[in-house]
Amino acid sequence: MRDFLGRVLPERAGSPGSPLTPPADFDFAAIFGANLKRVFGERDAARRIDAIRELYAPDAILHEPDRSVHGHEAISRAVTELLGHLPRDFAFTPVRPALGHNGVGRLQWTAGPPDGPVAVTGLDVAHIEHGVIKTLHVFLDPQGA
Repeated sequence: MRDFLGRVLPERAGSPGSPLTPPADFDFAAIFGANLKRVFGERDAARRIDAIRELYAPDAILHEPDRSVHGHEAISRAVTELLGHLPRDFAFTPVRPALGHNGVGRLQWTAGPPDGPVAVTGLDVAHIEHGVIKTLHVFLDPQGA
């Protein structure tokens, strides 16, 4: 029975209560940093969609505070719409390097003009599979927080 389960469910092989084999960890700082710069910081739609295709799984889901979108094209449209509401000099900047383990990472960030006050702060939480973003949840901090 254990031999069969070891072949069918290798991550659950072993005795009951034994630890599962964790998924590979990734360079979370590189993935989140590229996402901020090449996706949320890119105003050129052609370069942005190229970055999305590189950084996101084809069936990725982006969960923003007010909606969720699915797939590369929808993610690109959502980011285009977001950037259309922001001044051209707005930039998303990491507060500190991203952290993560077992395929889930987080990045705290700020956004605003390069030389001006911070306009918004937030947190991205992503599920990473095979080195690309499978699901990204964007959380905005309450104003004044």
